Amino acid sequence: MRTIRRKVYRGEREAGLGVLERAMVVHMASTNADGAPVLKTVHGVLMEDALAFHGASAGEKLECIGRQVVLCAQELVAEIPSYMTDPKRACPATTYYRSVQVHGVLEEVTDMARKAAVLQRLMERYQPEGGHVPITADDPLYTKAVRNIMVVQVSLERLNAKIKLGQNKPPAVLARIVDGLWRRGRPEDVKAIGELVASDVPMGVPAFLECGVPGIVLDPCVKRLEDRRKAAQMLEDAYWNGGMNPQQLMEAMAHSPAVVGARDVATGELVAVARAVSDWAKVAWVYDVMVAPGWRGRGVGDAVMGLLLDHPAVRGCARVLLGTRDAMGFYEGMGFEAIKPSSTTMLRRA
Repeated sequence: MRTIRRKVYRGEREAGLGVLERAMVVHMASTNADGAPVLKTVHGVLMEDALAFHGASAGEKLECIGRQVVLCAQELVAEIPSYMTDPKRACPATTYYRSVQVHGVLEEVTDMARKAAVLQRLMERYQPEGGHVPITADDPLYTKAVRNIMVVQVSLERLNAKIKLGQNKPPAVLARIVDGLWRRGRPEDVKAIGELVASDVPMGVPAFLECGVPGIVLDPCVKRLEDRRKAAQMLEDAYWNGGMNPQQLMEAMAHSPAVVGARDVATGELVAVARAVSDWAKVAWVYDVMVAPGWRGRGVGDAVMGLLLDHPAVRGCARVLLGTRDAMGFYEGMGFEAIKPSSTTMLRRA
């Protein structure tokens, strides 16, 4: 089994299982009886003790049964350009990612109940909306198909995970890289920032997250389920969300390109949120700016709005709009103005 040369990148088993669970495809490498290489892309699903997938009863996968195979999956987190750590040399350019390999023997599954369970899990994975009768081995709808479809599996006993998220960098350098991703501002950079900030890798405070409010740390990517749930609780009673239920508010945040917030340093709890929808060029709309009652009047709202307006999805837009009935003064201090007298819609031009 392959070992990871740099121990700092060795990932926990659960991290590797997570990569496999999220992967839409898995790659399988092996050889056939003649020793020729075989490389296949498969739709795999995690069972309790194995990664399983299906195939036709003839073909290259069939030739690999009983032979050693390697399964692999990976998640790209960010492409890190050289200039974020060195102003001259190209050598520091690198990639941050998560990957996993499983080494084992490809085994055919012959038990009908096990085959049906694998096929049902495949449907749940790739057709989660349902729309079919569940697959069981004894259902006349599926008995023949389950018998004829080849199902194979590889034990998860020899699993190797690799996580490269800047663990080899000093915290100040990693903070500078995250700040550089924010300045570069591609959609994939914003996603990467959220993953890096939420990771366990030690990091200094990136320049764009320094807000000067005691007891507060800013969060540039509020997307985790527990955070969206907390934000929905804060926003549910806001006058502009009349008729909206918490699930709708959570979905709105999940699908907004810019969702930022602030956390209590002591507890990590989300205490403020703001979001925007945007086309990244012409216009962005600001929604759902909220600070928890106990934190109001301390500059938290200013800090969160400053971060939102600097967000890559917002800062390049020619027009930024919002609606408010009672906070005109707050937004005027950030460069907004009413579109016309007595209007509740306010505009900020680039």
